[in-house]
Amino acid sequence: MRKTKRLTFLSRILLPLCLFAAGWLILTLWVERPGPAKAWHVSHGIATKKVLVIFDPDPIYNLDEQVCLSLAKGLAKGDMDVTIETVAAIDPAKFPGFDAYVFCANTYNWAPDWAITNLIQSKKISKSKPIVAITVGSGSTLRAQHKLEEIMAANGAQPVTSKTWWLMRPNDEKESNKKNVDVAVSLAYTFGIELANKLKN
Repeated sequence: MRKTKRLTFLSRILLPLCLFAAGWLILTLWVERPGPAKAWHVSHGIATKKVLVIFDPDPIYNLDEQVCLSLAKGLAKGDMDVTIETVAAIDPAKFPGFDAYVFCANTYNWAPDWAITNLIQSKKISKSKPIVAITVGSGSTLRAQHKLEEIMAANGAQPVTSKTWWLMRPNDEKESNKKNVDVAVSLAYTFGIELANKLKN
């Protein structure tokens, strides 16, 4: 009788845990699968350097895309010729033609997304050129940011700067009355201008 009760008790605990773990695994595999091929080009006609901005689209929110496009506009305002591409759209043969790279990683399970980290580890990108790390996520991105920086360093690329922006956490306490995404997009644009000046120097 006691054994039966124990088994019943364990089944009530283990079954929900197993279902949760299975659901989490399925969700992880879904968000981590490579997104569609997309590409944009932003330039104001006067360009001193060419920059490649890379991200893998999040299937739920497009904070990554909005941040990358806004960043590119800021870079272009600073006289950079900017190409924005998703991982699926990239042609590795064209990598040497860029003067700097920006990697934007989504945060899944407190780590940078697989598509971006696999690309960095592929050793197809010149590590002697400036590389920028951007990490986006719901709000807990510290571990993912550090992990992205570590992966870059392990592959011979030390990021010249590293930024994080969030979907649900305030990106600027002074603008807490605004939508987090709007603030992130605005900050990305300003950062793009600052980055352009840094790259020119």
